[in-house]
Amino acid sequence: MLVRNGFAMNALTSRSCFRMMLDRRSLPQSLVVVCAIGLTLLSGCSTPLREFVDNGFKVGPDYRRPPVPLANQWIDSNHEGVNTSSVNYSDWWTVFEDPVLDGLIVTAYQQNVNLRVAATRVLEARAQKGIAVGSLFPQSQSIDGSFTRSQLSKNVAVPSPVSHFSTWSATFGASWEIDFWGKIRRIVESTDDVVDASVDDYDNVMVTLIGDVASTYVTYRILQQQLLYVQQNITLQESTLKIATERWKSGQTNELGTVQANSLLEQLRATQPTIETGIRVSQNQLCLLLGMPPTDLAEMLGTAPIPESPPEVLVGIPADLIRRRPDLRAAERYIAAQNAQIGVAEADFYPQFFISGDIGYQAKDLDLLFGPRSGIGQITPGFSWNVLNYGRIVNNVRLQEFKTQELVAVYQQKVLVAAREVENGIIDYVNSKVTAERLEASVAAAERAVKLATDQFNAGVIDFTSVFVAEQFLVQQQNLLAQAQGDVALALITVYRSLGGGWQLRLSDPAIVTVGMIETVPATSVVVEAPELITTE
Repeated sequence: MLVRNGFAMNALTSRSCFRMMLDRRSLPQSLVVVCAIGLTLLSGCSTPLREFVDNGFKVGPDYRRPPVPLANQWIDSNHEGVNTSSVNYSDWWTVFEDPVLDGLIVTAYQQNVNLRVAATRVLEARAQKGIAVGSLFPQSQSIDGSFTRSQLSKNVAVPSPVSHFSTWSATFGASWEIDFWGKIRRIVESTDDVVDASVDDYDNVMVTLIGDVASTYVTYRILQQQLLYVQQNITLQESTLKIATERWKSGQTNELGTVQANSLLEQLRATQPTIETGIRVSQNQLCLLLGMPPTDLAEMLGTAPIPESPPEVLVGIPADLIRRRPDLRAAERYIAAQNAQIGVAEADFYPQFFISGDIGYQAKDLDLLFGPRSGIGQITPGFSWNVLNYGRIVNNVRLQEFKTQELVAVYQQKVLVAAREVENGIIDYVNSKVTAERLEASVAAAERAVKLATDQFNAGVIDFTSVFVAEQFLVQQQNLLAQAQGDVALALITVYRSLGGGWQLRLSDPAIVTVGMIETVPATSVVVEAPELITTE
């Protein structure tokens, strides 16, 4: 009884296969013996014979999708602002109903440099797959030609009757390693999975790009709104300072009100350059994302309010993540690619079979070279078997198995991180909306307080200290409100980015999307179901 990793096969079965192969007289007997020995080892040394047949005559384990640690629903799925319906996230940014943002994303998709780099890597992976597929056919072919002029010595024991002669030759030779154990097919399988992963990597770059464009644009609008508040308050404070100064000079009040008004005015004026710097930095970041040199985008962007978020966010269910998020799909495809390398390593346990041969012509004169009697040819079947490898093959198989398990753990960790990002985005969105609503009420009250204090000051009922405090608080609350309103939009962007939305933009063109001058192919569909974890023994 032959046993390997819990699989067993009766030795009598192996001997029966051996005798059946010997009965095939058409094959050289030595080659049949080698095949029989290889199949016997297949039964007890590496991949079991039944598994070898079930895998399509390929050694090594077939890929099985690993399990994923995901909850059944989101923590805040029952919140009134969270909708768990599964929808299309291909153009999630349109929920802001902002045509400027829509145009920026389309431009970034067409021009972003990092996206072109990712697209080039897809083409690289496809070229690597083409190289691997080519190995299924005769690996070497060559056409050779030569001319030889020979002079033989006459001072030998038995001189040749011909002392000199010429030889013309032209031959075509080929050598083919037969993929008996599926090694080359496993390599093709691995490169095919890498192609899929490279497309998913491209999609992930697109998801990141769209999220960055949207976040930078919202930040620009936040700063623009804060600058507007500052400019309005500067105008208001200049008017207030004028009144305070006139009342001080007329002797109606002391100098304290004038000093306080001037201090607040200069504070507001000092804030303006900082905000303007932030606006310029945001513009420069947008230029980078758009694939263009730093340019003043103020005219193109114009003025607009902070993008307003819809009343609810559509999040689907956690299981959708492994289908929608391209970084998770890519991580899973890299597992499949590495899993195929186990079979590549296991193939080294067995002999390699070759068929080599050449045909051609040979003659003494050039005009006879392609004559009917000048033909030559030979065919040479053979095999090569790595023996006495001192455990190198066994440890290489173990190495590939451990690499596969490492990628499984990496994939599962990515799933956990992805779920955390969504949960963080959801709670941030929910609570940011509450904060913004309360700050709106606070700003309205602060504006009312400033008006009341100003009216009382102008009437001489109170001194300027109350106005100073009220206006300081208003400035503070206005800045907080602008940031809070922007935080709602930024949180929504975080949710949709973490859900993996946006990469579907490339599918708007049928079958193939051109990015610059680089073609990319659509990603293959990914099944949500996940069988048992890949294990090695």
